[in-house]
Amino acid sequence: MTTQAFSDRLFKTAAPVWNACLAHPFVQGIADGTLEQEKFRHYMKQDYVYLVEYCKIFAIGAAKSPDLETMGLFSSLLHGTLHIEMDLHRAYAAELGISPQALARTQPGAAMTGYTSYMLNMAQAGGVENAAAAVLACAWSYNYIGQQLAKNHPESLQHPLYGKWVQMYSSPEFTALAERCIALVNQLSAGKPEHELQALEDIVVKTSYFEYMFWDMAENVELWPVPALAAQGHMRAFSG
Repeated sequence: MTTQAFSDRLFKTAAPVWNACLAHPFVQGIADGTLEQEKFRHYMKQDYVYLVEYCKIFAIGAAKSPDLETMGLFSSLLHGTLHIEMDLHRAYAAELGISPQALARTQPGAAMTGYTSYMLNMAQAGGVENAAAAVLACAWSYNYIGQQLAKNHPESLQHPLYGKWVQMYSSPEFTALAERCIALVNQLSAGKPEHELQALEDIVVKTSYFEYMFWDMAENVELWPVPALAAQGHMRAFSG
């Protein structure tokens, strides 16, 4: 009897959320090339500051690793994110007229802050397996979406602006990064009791929901839900 990998269980649970992400108007706008450039510009800036925080979770995982092999896996994932995925964002920023200084000064919005705060909290609160679970949905869902777009909308690969995005997330290099994340979760979850597996599954499900919320943020060009106050750089206290 073949034992089911923990990642198979996770995919079954998370796939409906990822398919909802795939059907999201923002993602479909990338697929057919109709996405408004200003929405993509907002997304790229928020995703860049997201990746800065995302990289910290790989560092937490490396610090909590029980052996050099696991530490090396987290380190390679950190390197891949810093030097493959973030390079795409820097290249897009240059193409969209965003200076490196402006990109670095991007103020995180509510969706980005909520998402990364949750991931960092989970990674810091638990063992090394929590860090692996916290980063999984981002890498795996983006690879899933990228591959689906490349397969079902091959013309998207050649779009003058969005083609590089589809190429990146469907590429063999990013697929290998996602597969390393999957293998890491399988390795670190091996032998865990059911209540711990459920806790890890909950992290993957919640981060998948945050992924959908991130696409919503991008589609609606959102930062914070009270824009008139957020624009002033602070939230005023309301007097009774």
